[in-house]
Amino acid sequence: MRLPRDLTGRDLSALLRRHYGYQVVRQTGSHLRLTTLVSGEHRVTVPAGGPLRVGTLAAILGDVAAHHGITRADLEERLFG
Repeated sequence: MRLPRDLTGRDLSALLRRHYGYQVVRQTGSHLRLTTLVSGEHRVTVPAGGPLRVGTLAAILGDVAAHHGITRADLEERLFG
């Protein structure tokens, strides 16, 4: 699946909140800090402003997928499919 090119950090945080129980715990400058307790505690930092660069999005998705024990392709399908 091709990653979306116009996805903002706020959009990604909303998708992670809806599907995986992440909550925004703080914002420092232009970055959001999200935390979930699903499958153990996990934290991820997401740039809030503008569209996410493809490499940044791929790294965040890889980190989330590894925490939840699923493949990145499965995570992408659930979030964007």
